[in-house]
Amino acid sequence: MGSEQVKKTVEELSFLGEVKQNEPLKNHTTWKIGGSAGILYTPTDIASLKKAMELITQRGLKWVVIGKGSNLLVSDKGFDGVVIKLAEDTSPLVVNGTTVTAGGGYPLIKLATVLTRDGLGGLEFAGGIPGTVGGAVFMNAGAHGADMSTILTKAHILYPDGTFRWLTKDELGFSYRTSVLQKNRGICIEAELELTKGDKEAIKAVLQKNKDYRRHTQPWNFPCCGSVFRNPLPDHAGRLIEEAGLKGYRIGGAQVSNMHANFIVNVADATCEDVLNLIAHIKETIKKEKNIDLHTEVEVMGDR
Repeated sequence: MGSEQVKKTVEELSFLGEVKQNEPLKNHTTWKIGGSAGILYTPTDIASLKKAMELITQRGLKWVVIGKGSNLLVSDKGFDGVVIKLAEDTSPLVVNGTTVTAGGGYPLIKLATVLTRDGLGGLEFAGGIPGTVGGAVFMNAGAHGADMSTILTKAHILYPDGTFRWLTKDELGFSYRTSVLQKNRGICIEAELELTKGDKEAIKAVLQKNKDYRRHTQPWNFPCCGSVFRNPLPDHAGRLIEEAGLKGYRIGGAQVSNMHANFIVNVADATCEDVLNLIAHIKETIKKEKNIDLHTEVEVMGDR
C-alpha cells in the first residue's frame, strides 16, 4: 500500500476499532514468527467490522483475518495489507439452555471451561486446542475423536462485500480439518453450538484429562503452532516422522520436537523460511521412505 493510502485507511479504520501500523505479527502468533502487518485492525464490534470490510473491499486492499494466531505461519516479510484480528468481545457469548452462540474471536479452551461450569458437555475435546472459535470452524478443529462438526449447528459469516449469511453445518462442507471457508473467503463472526446437559464434575474431569494429555505429550514449552501435518488416515503423521528418524532434526531455529514429531518448535528465533525448509525436508523424506504425501494443516500467510 502507498503511504497516502495507508494514512487514509488508518484514519477511517480508527473510527471502527483499534488500529496499529507496522505491528510485528510474531507478537500475535503462537509460533512467534513473522514480519509486520501494514495495518493491524481490531474491530469494536460486528457492525464496525462490516463497515471496515466494505471499506477494505472498495479500496481493493489485501486482507486476512486472525484470532489467537495458532496454526498460522507468517512470512518473514510480513503482510502489506490489513490484518483483521477478532477480539474475544467482538460479539457476546450467549447461553440459552443447551444452545450456545460464541463470537469468532472467543478462545476455544476458555469457552469449554466456562461451559463446563454450566454442566454443558460436547466441547471437552477442545482441552488441547489453543485457537479461537472462528479458527476452529475454519479448520474444523478437533481432537480425541471429536471435532467442530459434531457440535456446530450453524455459523454466521461476514463476506468481503459486507453481506452476512448464516451457513448450516451441511453448507460449511466439513471434513477432516476442512471447511468451505478455506475456498470461499469469509469471516466466521459467530458460531452456534448445540451441547448436552450432563454431570458438571464428570464433564470437568474429561476436559481436565484432555488438558493434561496436551501438557504431557505436546511441546508447548516452546513456541509452536500445534500439529503441522494432517494425519494421512488411518495412519498418523507423528508416527511416520518419528519412524523416519526425524525427531530433533533442525534447520536454523526450527526443530522437529523431541516430544511429538508432528510439532515443529521455535527453539532459537526461527524464521518462516526455516520452518518452510524443515517442512519440505520432512515431506521429501516421508515420500521417499514411505511413498506417502504429507499435507500441512498450517496456514501460511504473508508476502513472499
